[in-house]
Amino acid sequence: MKNMKIDDVIAMIKANDLIKKEEEKKQPCVLLWVLGIIGAVAVIAAIAYAVYLYFTPDYLEDFEDDFDDDFDDDFFEEEEEAKKADAE
Repeated sequence: MKNMKIDDVIAMIKANDLIKKEEEKKQPCVLLWVLGIIGAVAVIAAIAYAVYLYFTPDYLEDFEDDFDDDFDDDFFEEEEEAKKADAE
């Protein structure tokens, strides 16, 4: 250590500063990549869910339509029977 010159010490300090700066630069870059990948996966999942909902048939809607039709038919048939009974 006694034989080291001031220029060597300054060069070592600069080298350490460069190494630290490169490490600091890598962390945000890695963080951005991770967030970008998570965002891309979320977008793909949302698109897949939307496509699934679009192509999946709505069975409940069919059930409600059938129920409403049967109820309406019965109601009108009862009215017609009541009118016929009143007419007679």
